[in-house]
Amino acid sequence: MNISINNLEKNKDEEESKIIPASELRQDIVSGDWVVIATGRAKRPDDFANFERIKDDKGIHECLFEDPVASGQEKDVLIYHKADGDWTLRVFPNKYPAFSQGKLEHPVSEGPYVAMAGLGYHEIVVTRDHYRQLAIMDVMEIAEVFDAYQDRYLDLMNKKNVNYIAIFHNHGKEAGASISHPHSQLMAIPVVAPYIQLELDGAKKYHKSNKHCVFCTVIEHESLEKKRIVFENDDFIAFCPFASRAAFEVHVMPKFHSPYFERITDEQKVSLAEVFSKALGSVYKALNDPPYNFYIHTAPCDGQDYKNFHWHIEILPHTANWAGFELDTGIEISTLQPEVAAEFLRKQL
Repeated sequence: MNISINNLEKNKDEEESKIIPASELRQDIVSGDWVVIATGRAKRPDDFANFERIKDDKGIHECLFEDPVASGQEKDVLIYHKADGDWTLRVFPNKYPAFSQGKLEHPVSEGPYVAMAGLGYHEIVVTRDHYRQLAIMDVMEIAEVFDAYQDRYLDLMNKKNVNYIAIFHNHGKEAGASISHPHSQLMAIPVVAPYIQLELDGAKKYHKSNKHCVFCTVIEHESLEKKRIVFENDDFIAFCPFASRAAFEVHVMPKFHSPYFERITDEQKVSLAEVFSKALGSVYKALNDPPYNFYIHTAPCDGQDYKNFHWHIEILPHTANWAGFELDTGIEISTLQPEVAAEFLRKQL
């Protein structure tokens, strides 16, 4: 039987054209990182609401943050009060800091390795109500939290040897919250975080090639496409990123170009709080109070010019666990398309 090579190749091409890919690789436009959107084993959006959280709340009576003074926490560096004298928010040094104050010595070497003392500042931002997490706070309550972030940032950024300040919030034991009372953390450190450096380099590279801010480009595209937007107002936008690392990841960005979170105005804080409230609240409703982290990515405070950067907030719910592939390659797998996630989050509003 005679079958030409051309016919075999044609049949092979036809067979391959019928194959439906099990996933899609998407690249982050800023960092260059790849993610896998596993469409072949995609879940329905409401499947994620069945996530079983570890409930570890011991109650108000055993909470160290309900009365920080009585529980022996460090002296407040910032405190906000209501008209009746009760506090609404307070900031104090972490009793068990990852970074502590001291004189920064020169890095030391051990063969090919380099080390330095973990010096810096580690503070806790605590809101008053033990059971009222940020996802269910009103806009002005959230604006007050951002006000505290800014206040402490402006003070810490001028400290000696502080080159970067990480502001982050853990909710739920799976997300690293060892105390259930709502609280955020600030760490002022002498080095620029590697992932931030990756974003800085990506933003600089994109601007050099395109003469435009990469984050502004993303905002313009998302505003035009609409399909990944969760909520927006005149000043800020919340959307599920094209290369989402996990299901229901949301980014919040200012629509105006700004590298520095700490330069936000009071009016902008309220506008930010509105969009952030909608974004985090929709995640809370859609996933039935999931564990999550959010963090602010802003330009370093090391005195250099980062005009190409664009500060933003990343909200990352814990909807999956890293396994062998992720740990081996650094490529994360999401089992939900960000377009589907955004549509589902919009319905929660």
